[in-house]
Amino acid sequence: QVQLVESGGGLVQAGGSLRLSCAASGLPFSSYTMGWFRQAPGKARALVAGISSAGTTYYADSVKGRFTISRDNVKNTLYLQMSSLKPEDTAVYYCAAGLRTGLRLERQDYWGQGTQVTVSS
Repeated sequence: QVQLVESGGGLVQAGGSLRLSCAASGLPFSSYTMGWFRQAPGKARALVAGISSAGTTYYADSVKGRFTISRDNVKNTLYLQMSSLKPEDTAVYYCAAGLRTGLRLERQDYWGQGTQVTVSS
């Protein structure tokens, strides 16, 4: 049974930092392209960042220079380091895994349950 379990969300002031984690089990983690999506109230879910099995990364323009995606293929864990947070970063953040897909995770095979990030002004 595949599980993606996010953690690390919370409430932070604008300008602050948070680190999200996504612990994966039940799949050959190192073979999967992984990514972080987010969904704000009333908006569609959107890709924030993606990372290939080899470590190549992609970032949405809105987070470039502020967020860093990384992965530990030994610990089967995906990370998202978020810095210089803005109120508009407030959303539920989801991790996703895709096997036959590009860096933008056009295809997602598995999803986590999400973790709330709230940035206060």
